[in-house]
Amino acid sequence: MSRSPPALEPSVNPQKLRTGIARIWHATGYSLQGLRAGWGETAFRQEATAALVLLPLAFWLGQGWVQVALLAGSVLLVLIVELLNTGIETVVDRIGPEWHDLSKRAKDMGSAAVLLALLLALGIWMAALVQRWPA
Repeated sequence: MSRSPPALEPSVNPQKLRTGIARIWHATGYSLQGLRAGWGETAFRQEATAALVLLPLAFWLGQGWVQVALLAGSVLLVLIVELLNTGIETVVDRIGPEWHDLSKRAKDMGSAAVLLALLLALGIWMAALVQRWPA
């Protein structure tokens, strides 16, 4: 006996009903709001400021498009992971200010992800520098 799938309930969020250009337009606005919110965080602001220097430097230092992509991509990855970490921290803080082991774990893992992204970027940049100016 086969059953038909349950009827879809109306979306809780009316924004989900948008399609086409309207959806892209609104999604872009939400993304820009997210970047503005990220700018309110000290760590993101510091990393974004470093990116303003490192991204143009990537085009100068990189020898070929692959190196440029790795150098620039590693910097952008740090910003992306920092925004995700901030999102995790915001959600945990929204749940409640009291200390809980799972909340701490979530925040620690987000922080570890930022650390790994920073170490990856550092490794890529060090390798490019060593290749450009061997000892």
